[in-house]
Amino acid sequence: MYDDVTVGARLRTLRRWRRMTLAQLAGQAGLSVSFLSMAERGQRALDRRSHISALAAALQVSETELLGGPHLGEDPLRAGAHTAIPPLRVALQTNTLTAPAVDRARPIEELATELRRVDEAAAVCDYIELGRLLPPLLDELHYHIANPLGEREQRAALELLIEACHPASVRSKDLGYPDLAHLAAARADAAARLLDEPVAIGKAAYLLIQSMPRAGSWERAHTAALRTASTLQPHATSDEGIAVLGMLILSAALNAAVSLRLDDAETLLREADELARRVPDDPVNNWGSFSATNVSGWRVAIAVETGRGGRGVLEIAEHIDRSRYGRRRSRHAMLLADVGRGLAKERSTRGQALEWLREAERMAPQRIRNDARVRETVAVLLEQSRAAAGGRELRGMAARMGIPH
Repeated sequence: MYDDVTVGARLRTLRRWRRMTLAQLAGQAGLSVSFLSMAERGQRALDRRSHISALAAALQVSETELLGGPHLGEDPLRAGAHTAIPPLRVALQTNTLTAPAVDRARPIEELATELRRVDEAAAVCDYIELGRLLPPLLDELHYHIANPLGEREQRAALELLIEACHPASVRSKDLGYPDLAHLAAARADAAARLLDEPVAIGKAAYLLIQSMPRAGSWERAHTAALRTASTLQPHATSDEGIAVLGMLILSAALNAAVSLRLDDAETLLREADELARRVPDDPVNNWGSFSATNVSGWRVAIAVETGRGGRGVLEIAEHIDRSRYGRRRSRHAMLLADVGRGLAKERSTRGQALEWLREAERMAPQRIRNDARVRETVAVLLEQSRAAAGGRELRGMAARMGIPH
């Protein structure tokens, strides 16, 4: 077993550092000793949010310390994705809504066109392209907000900034930079408050909730999502407003599931289903990809999070028309990865897991090769089946993810 490969190996190091026995940690985290023992030996995956959160809280460390920081390595796509982070950090840290870091900007109409290019890059998880396009766009939008030609232009710039902060926050979180994800979300929130428009405030609130530090905060995130949804509900009359409301409800459902409030999670999923029937089933163009198709995708993610695996996860996924994701490869790839992780949980379906994980990797390599939960699943699969028939392909995927093989 390679001591630095799995989350379980890092768990063992942190547990010993805290001078805790397996029994003490298991008791504080609400998990079994046998499960933690297998996880530390690389025989069980520690990829459920609830387990990670409980263990981090019990060890009094951040989830990043338990999961491990951003993994670089030799693979150019995996490592190259992280080149987006320094310029994003500079753009967000050196600009404020009243003091821009640049002294000129392209016309607001050109920036709207540039934002569409950013959206295209985000949709296919091209972090390298995001690192090229997004920082100067953030610079110039801050300039227009601080130096508007009039109120109309300032409001347009604020709206665009909120949308630009969406990929900045979400993709920073994907790559393992929670502080930057929160900074981008907080900037979107400041812009939304200045705009004073309920749907915009809802968008920013969704980003803030998604970027919350997770150890011990899932209940708070659940409460925040429901509170914001309740405030937004009277104003959710357009397709965009309904989509923002729907994404807040889905966020609340996931947080409920992680908090082991499974009945609440199911109730919220049904509410999201009802909202999805009020908008086109269009993950490509709806805000946040909210749609009937993507609600089903969240059902898969929540099923895996609550421990459901094997055929149960596959049955949900088989009813999803994946062609509707279109160019939204980011959403599609994570659905595939979640199914793969679910299949990996049961011995009878482990053979199928690699097929789904490889399809996810082919669809969005920069995203999947940097995903901590997928990396954990691949590392555990590798340890479980080094001599299996699919070992060669599994070792190839492990190599691309920087896992000793």
